[in-house]
Amino acid sequence: MLSSLIFLLATPLVVQALNNGVGRLPIMGYNAWNAFQCNVDEKLVLQTGSLMKSLGLIDVGYKQLNLDDCWAEKNRTSKGLLVPDFNKFPLGFNDLTSKLHKLGLNAGIYSDSGWFTCAGYPGSFQHEESDLEQFIGWGFNYLKYDNCAIPYDSITRTGIVGRYQRMADAITFFQMKNGGLPIIFSLCEWGWSQVWLWGKTMGQSWRITGDIAPNWDSLAAIIDTTSFISSHTDFFGHNDMDMKYIFSDYFCVDRGNEGLTFEEAKSHFTAWALNKSPLLIGTNLSTITPDILSILKNQEIIAINQDPVVGTAITPFRWGINPDWVSNQTSPAQYWSGQSQHGIVIMLLNTQNETAEMFFNLTESPWIRAGRRYSVRDLWSHTDNGTAVRNFTTTLPAHGVAALLLEDAGDEPAGIFPACSVWWQCTDQNGTRVGG
Repeated sequence: MLSSLIFLLATPLVVQALNNGVGRLPIMGYNAWNAFQCNVDEKLVLQTGSLMKSLGLIDVGYKQLNLDDCWAEKNRTSKGLLVPDFNKFPLGFNDLTSKLHKLGLNAGIYSDSGWFTCAGYPGSFQHEESDLEQFIGWGFNYLKYDNCAIPYDSITRTGIVGRYQRMADAITFFQMKNGGLPIIFSLCEWGWSQVWLWGKTMGQSWRITGDIAPNWDSLAAIIDTTSFISSHTDFFGHNDMDMKYIFSDYFCVDRGNEGLTFEEAKSHFTAWALNKSPLLIGTNLSTITPDILSILKNQEIIAINQDPVVGTAITPFRWGINPDWVSNQTSPAQYWSGQSQHGIVIMLLNTQNETAEMFFNLTESPWIRAGRRYSVRDLWSHTDNGTAVRNFTTTLPAHGVAALLLEDAGDEPAGIFPACSVWWQCTDQNGTRVGG
């Protein structure tokens, strides 16, 4: 009995993702906050929806258009109900969501687990059930739920888990009472309290860091955090690396000398997509340029993000510049791999400020079979680049990325020396080392 108890105590708790019929794959769509903050109204939302259609973004999978903060009046009604800002949304939300649905889009809305939203509008604390009924009644299928204006401990008597559980319970109760699919629940708690351990029991995605910024340092820090928790992503539950901060001119005027180079924008999109993060565009579509649009519409990269067979994300197999399992928010892990329905996915990330050669032994990835050759597909050039045997080398620009799909192409050629790709790991039948 004692040995059984010790075994049970030593067995790690496996947290199952919430499978309630929504959010099996990462959400793809648009959120206006990074480009417009509070300056959003009905006209802008519908213009953005129309641009998503005319630019072909809906066709490649971006089918969610989400409002963020500042959509409400500052005060509730005498009955405690939320009121859309009449000056911004004069026809109301039912009209807005109906028009978005006709474009082929789903609509999302924003609230907060505290007294107020981060911009000072009414939060949903102690109004969870009534607010949720309004959101669904207005035609929204997605809720981003922020973490500002936290009530005193003497009021909540719980931590962040309990505060988010209140809305999760409201969602469950509403579904049990009314049937149908529940609202998609996106937890925006900035990575507090190891959300990757419990977020999947409540919602379909959870933010793992604070807000993103339009510069390489911010991207690198988010990728660094992701490298240690990427294995927590799977079907129905995804680490949210925050909105894609890609600007059409690589320069954000209202934030000073910040922005992303074209290569950094490619790295941004690749790391987010292959880590199975939600892909929410955060740029002004009315000024988008063809090169940036081509990044957002890379269907070979999107296919990995939306893989219906494999839900897990890429993970690092070697950190590169830093020792393995060492955090460095300016130079995160460089060598990543994962599985997909069509082969092994490889991401190589040059975190240096200069051009660098990237080299790895294929069997460093746990998904590569020793003694086999692999065809190499470049997911950015969209070309088949021959066959790799044992090793792969490429040169990447500063902050550049390689995204590869490796498919088994049969046995490696006979007679290769040494007899093992990692020679010191193998032994001959007679007990001698194979040599290298």
